Amino acid sequence: MNIITLKRCVIISGSGFFMDAIDSLKERLLKNKTSGAAGVRENHGVYSVCSAHPAVLKAAMRQAAEDGSFLVIESTSNQVNQYGGYTGMVPLEFMRYVLDAAGKAEFPGERLIFGGDHLGPNAWQHEDAAHAMEKAGALVKAYAEAGYLKLHLDASMFCADDGGTGVLPDETAAERAAELCGIAEKTCRSQNRKKRPLYVIGTEVPVPGGARTHEAVRPSSRESVLATIEITRQAFFRAGLREAWERVIAVVAQPGVEFGNDHVFYYDHEKARDLSRALDGTPMVFEAHSTDYQTGRGLAEMVRDHFAILKVGPWLTFAFREALFSLAHIENRLCEKDSRSNLEDVLEEVMLDSVPNYWENYYRGTGEEKAFARKYSLSDRCRYYWTDKRLSASTGVLFGNLSRKPVPLSLLSQFMPDLFMEVCEGTVKNNPEDLVTSHVQKILSLYAGACGFRS
Repeated sequence: MNIITLKRCVIISGSGFFMDAIDSLKERLLKNKTSGAAGVRENHGVYSVCSAHPAVLKAAMRQAAEDGSFLVIESTSNQVNQYGGYTGMVPLEFMRYVLDAAGKAEFPGERLIFGGDHLGPNAWQHEDAAHAMEKAGALVKAYAEAGYLKLHLDASMFCADDGGTGVLPDETAAERAAELCGIAEKTCRSQNRKKRPLYVIGTEVPVPGGARTHEAVRPSSRESVLATIEITRQAFFRAGLREAWERVIAVVAQPGVEFGNDHVFYYDHEKARDLSRALDGTPMVFEAHSTDYQTGRGLAEMVRDHFAILKVGPWLTFAFREALFSLAHIENRLCEKDSRSNLEDVLEEVMLDSVPNYWENYYRGTGEEKAFARKYSLSDRCRYYWTDKRLSASTGVLFGNLSRKPVPLSLLSQFMPDLFMEVCEGTVKNNPEDLVTSHVQKILSLYAGACGFRS
């Protein structure tokens, strides 16, 4: 596919004119709200990739290139902040990192939209509100300065001197969200930005780390969502942010989906029916978090029910780990013991002695059950460890062993049956890197289909 980049626009050979990415996003969300007016429910949605993993980014860019679509990449306040977060990157560095990945993947940077998730005092809850909000303000400023154009303002958590736990009253959270919005707006004005951020509000988000119990997850109530919107609107207006309020595109709500270490709560259209109609008469859509492991049909149903922004993250790194383990099984049948990567053993070793707090507070049970979860949990806490030097070296050995000659088709069919026919047809190359990328892309294709980017 020939791609000609022209400043802020892209022309795709054979596909006509591709408008500015952020305008394309707004147009899709508008179509989501209007497509059912004639009684025909169509799929106009957006999926957002919440990962910094290079294999995930490569797969996402390949998917978006095949679909001729834009791509939303998001980072969280814990992952990327003014102090580096757990990735060690500030917002501008993360953008450069993703743009570098785009260059390697030959994906036009103009088709990338950067989003910031849970921007607020989340990382500093242990501090008093004044200091936590000061740092949250610096966080939002850093995201705005870098050029992020989709910002989820989330000040819903109690700080040390708020005198409570859980989620703050809507009034307090709204005032703090408006304060953060004001900082973003001021930052953009000072830089004479033509494009101003789009905002996401709402505090009814899933528990970090996934569901801890098997109790069913209830959708947010229609009343609570409407109350959140109105209280936040009033806070914005009091802060002189009427124009910014016009750029609030979505509200986060719980559609009744979630996943834990070994279970998934699937979308139920009937249970979410009342909630799905709550935004009728407004230009807003819902943003749904923790949509990982939903069925393709469920994802499409969510989009048609106006949960038009689908966030996905752990499922993608789960698929990456799944592909590596499959390749390791193939390696064990092709290579002598002393030349193998021993990838699974190295992962276990790294998770046990390198920052175990990424998993130990999330996995319960016997030692055997925890060992199983470290490898196979749907919450995929092992995603935090792939940058470890020992794991990088082990992955390099694995790829090297399987790059010297093509994987036998019989073993490919045994351990990666989802890619067997595509390798036979020549649409997927029989090398370890392409096999891994293609396996992750299988998940992304579900989201692209649900959002209407492909048939």
